[in-house]
Amino acid sequence: MEMSSDFDRLLFFEHARRTAEATYAKNPLDADNLTRWGGVLLELSQFMNGPESKQMVQDAIEKLEEALVVNPRKHDALWCLGNAYTSSALLIPDLDEARIYFDKATIYFEQAYEVEPQNELYKKSLEVAAKAPELHLEIHKHGLAQQAMGSGLSESTSTKSTKKSKSSDLKYDIFGWVILAVGIVAWVGFAKSNMPPPPLPPR
Repeated sequence: MEMSSDFDRLLFFEHARRTAEATYAKNPLDADNLTRWGGVLLELSQFMNGPESKQMVQDAIEKLEEALVVNPRKHDALWCLGNAYTSSALLIPDLDEARIYFDKATIYFEQAYEVEPQNELYKKSLEVAAKAPELHLEIHKHGLAQQAMGSGLSESTSTKSTKKSKSSDLKYDIFGWVILAVGIVAWVGFAKSNMPPPPLPPR
């Protein structure tokens, strides 16, 4: 069941990526489309390994930065960019090098929260960002770096480290939730952009 669900997600995000590419060809200055495209690439990176995953995250960063060139106050693009930098940092084994990316992520989370302070997700992302270096240590200590960006993270945590405290599991769950939220944002945006026109009123 889990496998077919993952496969369905992969198909969905791959279709969304192709749609975003086609939309970009028609209008490269559509900030909503660029944000969706970046979010979709970030989701697809979860299905890749090693260098492929890093490259997909880098592609997501480029699209999100393009969206911010068009609209510097686009809060969902700022937030997605924070997630992309967090994902990059978690794939880097060296904590000092990863901190540079964590710092960038925090800046983008702060900017998103400043633009839309009532958004609980942005607030939660800021809280998680403060604990990111600690999370990085946990992930690399347990050899989970390759799974750090996918739903496999919390499953691996529960099987590999049953002795870990509940607070540690909570950190993994929160991080998984934040990454999942990127997918939801991308999915909702994609669904809105592909909605059929409303039916004509009866005469």
